[in-house]
Amino acid sequence: MSSTLRRVRRENLRDSVKRAIRSAIISGEMEPGRVYSAPTLGETFGVSPTPVREAMLDLVREGLVISLPNKGFRVTEVSESDLDDVAQLRLLIEPPTVRQVAGTIDAAGIERLREQAGKIVEAAKSGDLIEYVACDLDFHLGLLEHAGNRLLLDVVADLRAKTRLLGLTPLLESGRLVESAEEHLVIMDLVEAGRGDEAEAYLRRHIGHVRGLWAAQPEA
Repeated sequence: MSSTLRRVRRENLRDSVKRAIRSAIISGEMEPGRVYSAPTLGETFGVSPTPVREAMLDLVREGLVISLPNKGFRVTEVSESDLDDVAQLRLLIEPPTVRQVAGTIDAAGIERLREQAGKIVEAAKSGDLIEYVACDLDFHLGLLEHAGNRLLLDVVADLRAKTRLLGLTPLLESGRLVESAEEHLVIMDLVEAGRGDEAEAYLRRHIGHVRGLWAAQPEA
C-alpha cells in the first residue's frame, strides 16, 4: 500500500471519529467538564488511539475540547447565556436563507435533502443520538448550501458546534424525539413547494423548539 493511500485512509478514519465525537459532545453523551483519554475513546469506537488523538486535536481548534497534557481531553462547558446567543444568531441567519432557497432547488437536490431528513427520523426511532445529531447537521448545512454562500455555511457550522443539546435524552425517553425529527420533513415540504415565507416561519419555530426542549429553556 502506498504512503499516500495510507494517509488518505487515516485521514478518513480521523474524520469519521471526529464526526462521532463532535456529535457525542453536542448531544451530551460526552459530559461537559469530564476528561476523556484517547485510548478509552479508541476502545469505545473500536479504533486505535491515534485517529482519536488526531480527531481530538482538531476539536481543540474548534473549541469543543481542551487538551490536558498527560491526562487527555476535557469537554468544554457552555453557559446558558452562550446557548441563547447561538440560538439568536441562528435565527438571524438560517430562516431568511431557507426562504431564499425555497422553490429554487432542483429535483436531485430535493431528493438528497429528503433522504437526509429521513435519516434524522430513522435515527430518532432507533434512539441513536450520535447519529441523530450528525444527520441533523448534514441536513441543515445541506439545505443552506443551496444559497451558494460558503462563508455562511462556515459560520452556521461553527455556531452549531457550540450548541449543547443536553435535553436530547429526556426527549428520547419521553417519545418526543421522533416528533421533533419529523419537523424536518415538514420543512422539506414547504421548501419544495416554494412556500418561502412559511418555510422561514416554520424554521424559526423549529429552532426555538430545539432551544426550549433540548436545552431545558423557554422556547425562543
